[in-house]
Amino acid sequence: MSNSTNNSSGNSSANSSGNSAKNDDISAFLKEMKGVNPLKKKATADIQKVQRVTPGQEIRKAAAEDTFTDPNFLSLLNPKMVKPHDFLVWKRDGVQEGVFKKLRLGKYDIEARLDLHHKTAREAREQVFQFINDCREHELRTVLIAHGRGEKSTPPALLKSYLYNWLPQMEAVLAFHSALKVHGGSGALYVMIRKSEREKLENRERHAKRTK
Repeated sequence: MSNSTNNSSGNSSANSSGNSAKNDDISAFLKEMKGVNPLKKKATADIQKVQRVTPGQEIRKAAAEDTFTDPNFLSLLNPKMVKPHDFLVWKRDGVQEGVFKKLRLGKYDIEARLDLHHKTAREAREQVFQFINDCREHELRTVLIAHGRGEKSTPPALLKSYLYNWLPQMEAVLAFHSALKVHGGSGALYVMIRKSEREKLENRERHAKRTK
C-alpha cells in the first residue's frame, strides 16, 4: 500500500516537472519571437504576354484555314514583292510578239474591269479568282484590273505584288502588262484571257475555209 502511494506520488512529481519544463520552453520561444511579424504572402502580378497579331500572321492563318476547303488555289503566302511604280510585264510562251505589243499599247477593247482599291488581300484573292474565271466563261479576251500602286500599304505595293504572283498561276491568263496612263498606268493591268475551246474551234473552221 505504501509502495503504491509512493509510486503515484513519484509519477505526479515527474509529470509536473515535465509540464513545467515544457511550459518554460514555450515561454522562452514566445519571448524570443516577441515583436516578430509573420511574413506576408508575396503579391504576384498576373502578367500575360500580349501578342500583337501582324497583318502577315492574319494572312498566313487565313491561308491555312482555306487550304482544305477552298478551290481557290491562289496563295496568300510570301509573294514576290514589286515596287509601287514598277511596270509589270508577263506573257506565256507562244504568245506572239505582235499580239503582246497591241496589249501593251492598249489597242484592244477593254471588255471588263475589276477595281481592287481598298480591298484586303483576302478579298482581292477571292475577287481576282472569280473575275478571271467569269471572263473565261463569257469568252472575254482583254480586261483591266485596277490594283493601285499601294504606296501607303504595309508593306508597299502589297496588292500589286499579289496580283503579279497570282495571274501567272491561272491557266486562263495568257499575258498581262501595266496599263497606259489613261487607264491607270502602273496602278492597273491589261490582262489577256485565253480563248475558250469553242472560240478555238471556230478559228480553226474559219482558217480551214480560207485555205480551201
